[in-house]
Amino acid sequence: MKKICCIVSIVLGTIFLAGALTLIVPSYIHATESSTTDTEVENIEPSDPRADINNGFHIIYNNDSGQISGTVRILLVLTLISLAPSLIIMLTSFTRIIIVLHFLRQALGTQTAPPNQVLVGLALFLTIFIMSPVFTDINENAIKPFDEGKITQDQAIEIGTAPLREFMYGQTQEKDLALLCDIAKQDYPVTDEEFDALPMTTVIPAFILSELRTAFVLGFLIYIPFIVIDMVVSSILMSMGMMMLPPTTISMPFKLLLFILADGWDLVIGQLVKSFF
Repeated sequence: MKKICCIVSIVLGTIFLAGALTLIVPSYIHATESSTTDTEVENIEPSDPRADINNGFHIIYNNDSGQISGTVRILLVLTLISLAPSLIIMLTSFTRIIIVLHFLRQALGTQTAPPNQVLVGLALFLTIFIMSPVFTDINENAIKPFDEGKITQDQAIEIGTAPLREFMYGQTQEKDLALLCDIAKQDYPVTDEEFDALPMTTVIPAFILSELRTAFVLGFLIYIPFIVIDMVVSSILMSMGMMMLPPTTISMPFKLLLFILADGWDLVIGQLVKSFF
């Protein structure tokens, strides 16, 4: 028993000593390497990697002009990428397009045709097509000048949000904006300056509410002709005494035929895109 206790004590002591050396030696080496004189530190050029004691992570801010290191830039880019899906859905035409396409598929009764991937891809590229003037304006007047150092960060944000505000105001209904202003205890804007002074936290929910309302109205209009076909087929089957036959089995080919003869994709997509202009 005593031998076992001695062996365990030796093993634990060895582990403790190894851990202590692991913690102490790197600190000693780092302190030795960093023990340069003031003259040597002054002689190090700014471009020398030894002059960067923050491992590349630094922010330089001087009044209205400033710089950020590559590490911080990568962090900001990754943050924007993670928020990109929410921004695309909430601040662009994507919401209205995907809802209308969903109503169209439900009205046709084709269940999973076209599949979700196709609808989302179509909605995404239509969104890029519709929002391309806005994105181009933001890139030319805000992102590029800020990247070249011609404008400050605050100016870039103000200039970059202006085209997006103009797009959202064009699609936002007055009653939705008035509702959000009333909830936020704000006066409804009248002049252009008052519209520009509204916070984005008020503008964005009003825009989303208007997009949902418009999308549901368009979906209802798409449903009307297909409901008529369902009613006619149902009445015919009832008069023939074929009550056990599901009406959708007979009506779906007729709905597809009507959709093809009327060139439905061009009509739906064309009117959907034109509703933003």
